[in-house]
Amino acid sequence: MSIEFWLQLKVEAEQLVNKEPLLSSYVHTCILAHHNFETTLSFILSNKLADNVMGSLSLRAMFEQSYLLHPKIVEAGICDIQAVFNRDPAVHSFLTVLLNFKGFQAIQVHRLANQLWIAGRKDLALFIQSRNSEVFSVDIHPAATIGQGVMFDHATGVVVGETAVIENNVSIMQSVTLGGTGNEAGDRHPKVREGVMIGAGAKILGNIVIGEGAKVGAGSVVLSDVPAHVTVAGIPAKIVGRPTCQKPCETMQQNILKD
Repeated sequence: MSIEFWLQLKVEAEQLVNKEPLLSSYVHTCILAHHNFETTLSFILSNKLADNVMGSLSLRAMFEQSYLLHPKIVEAGICDIQAVFNRDPAVHSFLTVLLNFKGFQAIQVHRLANQLWIAGRKDLALFIQSRNSEVFSVDIHPAATIGQGVMFDHATGVVVGETAVIENNVSIMQSVTLGGTGNEAGDRHPKVREGVMIGAGAKILGNIVIGEGAKVGAGSVVLSDVPAHVTVAGIPAKIVGRPTCQKPCETMQQNILKD
């Protein structure tokens, strides 16, 4: 899948260069100067995260080593781009997501932090988390588990706690919190199952489950388990209907009055 995807990205990059000459140098540096998706992604992310102390070359080496050791991270990144392309009507190319969507970029940075955490390099993982939060305004604990085909739309203010789990094919809007309820230790954060859509500003707190194909209305506060294939809204959130499709993450229908 990565080869075909890379070839499509190059076609889109060449089209953009022809269409918008002012972006020519930028697109060549970020895309056309590279030989595969992995090196392109590592270049873009490392330059986003770099500061005066931690340079882009050191960061890029970390990304590329992670991609070499864990190729599934690369496949997950491709699935994330495809998810945004398919779900967001404002997106008309894969290239737009890769270059401009900070929700996508923040998830890919988290994948590096997560691998460092698993490998026992926790201080370095926490540094990457901190830079991710500073640069993209998305704060994901390195231990959190995130599947593929995940979209953080707009993304500003998203917070994901240490023991949170986001399964495959989930859409989360801006200012969503997957948090705890206090200073308790252990497994204390939400588990979001496949197909879920979480509306803007929702707060989901505690070791609770958001069931497969559920929808959480914007601004809701969820404090208890949500069954599969229902719509919840309110403070505290209650069942108010059922989504009109099996996977609300795909249709992105946020008007709960239609459920």
